[in-house]
Amino acid sequence: MGEGRRTPDGRIVIAHPFGVPVDVTPAWFLVGGLITWVFAEVVDDAVPGLGPWRYAVSLTFALLLYLSVFLHELSHTVVALRSGLAVRRISLHVLGGVSEIERPAQTPGREAGIALAGPLVSLLVAAAAFVVAELIEPPSVARLLARALMLSNLLVGVFNLLPGLPLDGGRVISAVVWRATGRRHTGTVVAGWVGRGVSMALLAIPFLLSARRGTPVSLADIAWAVLLGGFIWVGATQAIVQGGVQQRLPLVSVRALTRRAIPVSVDLPLSEAVRRAHEAGARGIVVVDGAGAPVGLVSEGAVSDVPADRRPWTPVGDLSRRLEPALTVAADVDGEELLSAITAFPASEYLVVELNGDVFGLLATRDVERVLLRR
Repeated sequence: MGEGRRTPDGRIVIAHPFGVPVDVTPAWFLVGGLITWVFAEVVDDAVPGLGPWRYAVSLTFALLLYLSVFLHELSHTVVALRSGLAVRRISLHVLGGVSEIERPAQTPGREAGIALAGPLVSLLVAAAAFVVAELIEPPSVARLLARALMLSNLLVGVFNLLPGLPLDGGRVISAVVWRATGRRHTGTVVAGWVGRGVSMALLAIPFLLSARRGTPVSLADIAWAVLLGGFIWVGATQAIVQGGVQQRLPLVSVRALTRRAIPVSVDLPLSEAVRRAHEAGARGIVVVDGAGAPVGLVSEGAVSDVPADRRPWTPVGDLSRRLEPALTVAADVDGEELLSAITAFPASEYLVVELNGDVFGLLATRDVERVLLRR
């Protein structure tokens, strides 16, 4: 997908560094405009007399800020790629960005290295901007931009080093606990609970500052605390759930979860296909061609959506999904390998085959979720 193209979820692809697509939401541009408008007042106070040009300076800062966020995420991506991990995409959003790495790092050291790369780059950008600002005499546009870039990157670097998931510092904590206990899921859960603590601490900051200054609590400070604290709380909660999923991954066996399936021709009425499946004790239907090779899958949901009185007149071919290579799973795939396969190409059912190509049955995603998410 080229630059300027939209993804299926409505995001806009703007670049492809190292072959990894970088996308943004339309709201990202609105936030850029808001930053430009708000920062224009700062420009007017620091460098008077610019007139309408203050908006050009403010826009430059917004672009530099977004560039620094991009460099932060790109550093995660580069270290992940050097560690042999594929990166699905870099997504930039209102509160920053995320590098979607297709599978977890194999060692705690690599996990910590990938996590630390982003804050380190942000702090290096802040340091470089500080040096540039000190070399320029005030008042000047260049000094203002350098100082603003220094402060914003310092904030981004320090904030991301806070010790709780979903922040980079939380990933470091997770890696440390993983290294100490030998269990990845323990590190994820511990870092998730620490993240919840960080979230509550952020919510308390406006009230602590108000008490220290002896002034009423600022609604703007509360809004920022709720926004950032809520973001961390949601991510931390997801991490705790993910830790439980990691713990149960070894229990996921494709052979144990595969449903028995029957082969049917594309023109067979749905009612007859369902009758044959019930008679054979099967819970899956595979559409085959004249040579008996599988060409499509019929989902359980699609069958349920067809009323009983219409099933004799509905060919199974009308309900089947074309069998693409990504919808085929080997019978001996388990654990993280299985999870990576089905998350890379989401579907409700997958065809399970033996090493020699023989059909073993159908794997329903809901059965995998039932094992991973049960309490």
